[in-house]
Amino acid sequence: MGAVGPTQLLLIALVILLLFGGRKIPELMRGLGQGMKEFKDASSGKDDKADGSDKAS
Repeated sequence: MGAVGPTQLLLIALVILLLFGGRKIPELMRGLGQGMKEFKDASSGKDDKADGSDKAS
C-alpha cells in the first residue's frame, strides 16, 4: 500500500461527482477554501475584528 496514484484520484473524483452532483461541487470547494483561509488566519494570529481597542475592560 503506497501513495495514491492518478487512477485512484480519478476514481475518488468520480465518486464525489456522483454523490454531490455538478452543481454542488463549486459550493463545497468555496466553503473548503474559506475554511482553510480562516484556519490560516487564526493560526497566524490575524483577527479581522481586532482594531486595537479593548472593550472588555
